[in-house]
Order: sequence, then structure tokens, then C-alpha cells
Amino acid sequence: MSTQEIRFSGFGGQGIIRCALITGKALSLYDDKFATMTQAFGPEARGSACSAQLVVSDERVLYPYITHPGILMALSQEAYDKYYGELPKGGILIVEQELVKLRGEHPDLRLLRVPATRYAEELGNRLFTNLVALGFFTAVTKVVTADAMKKALPGLVPDRFLKINIKAFDKGYEHGLQMMSQKNGHES
Repeated sequence: MSTQEIRFSGFGGQGIIRCALITGKALSLYDDKFATMTQAFGPEARGSACSAQLVVSDERVLYPYITHPGILMALSQEAYDKYYGELPKGGILIVEQELVKLRGEHPDLRLLRVPATRYAEELGNRLFTNLVALGFFTAVTKVVTADAMKKALPGLVPDRFLKINIKAFDKGYEHGLQMMSQKNGHES
């Protein structure tokens, strides 16, 4: 990887900005990469569309804004509708499978669906959706290591919820690994 551009998107209250903060911290402090983050959200914040963008590189990032995102994680319908058209041929599209209804086919994209909200509810609270999605993202993109992501959590999630956030991350990560092994098994 020389440079990778990533957009995390959803609605305010889903922890979208936190996804980028955790990933950026993990890459910069624990995976020996460079990362910059920018964010955007509506004036209403909670419930309105929001996104956070990361530029990740092996070298110093000179321009902090994304221009051609190669990965989009969309955890809401509005986010998907707004951003999926930015992805280039071969881009990675990760959607929350129960909240996002696809518009047409996406044969030129690597489409991956994660039941992040359902898994978070099974863990006791849908507030953990973002950590389930981050675990999945980590497993399927290989942009960042799982170890670095877990090391980045303290200070970015409340201390009293650290263990359950790690459990949520692990749930998404395991689902992503399982999905990738099934895909690889079908391709052989």
C-alpha cells in the first residue's frame, strides 16, 4: 500500500467519526503508517448524514483530503446513496446489510455486507455497531492490523465499555475472516 483513501459514513450517533479516529490512531501509533482524518456532518449531527475520511500512506501525507476513495463503509441508506458513486472500478464497498438497500448491481465493486447492527444488539446495545463494523473492515481490507485496532481503543471508547467494545470488534473481525475464507474457498 502506498496511499489508500477511505470514507466511513452513516448517520450521526452511529460512531462514524470514532471509526476514523480509532483507525487513524491504530495506523499512526501501532502500524507504523501515516494517516490524516477529516470529517463532515450536518448541523443536526445526531441522525443526519456524517462521514469521516482517512488518507493512509506508508509515507508522510501531503494532502489530507480524499480525492478518490478506494474504500467506502456505509452504515446508513443516506450515506450509501450519497457516496457509493465515488468508488472507482475495483473499489471496496462495505454496507450494513440490514440498513442499506442497494441501488442496482455493483459488478465493478468488491461488495461486502455486514450485519453489524444485529451483532451489536446481540451483544446488548446497538451503540456497538461501529466496533462490529470496524472489526469487519479490519478483516476484509487488511489496511490495518487487528492488534493495532485493539491497542487504539483505550482513550477513544469509555473505559467502562472497553471490554465489550473489544468483544464487538472481535465479533465483526471473526465474521469478516469467515466471509473471506468462504469467498476464497469458492474461487479455488
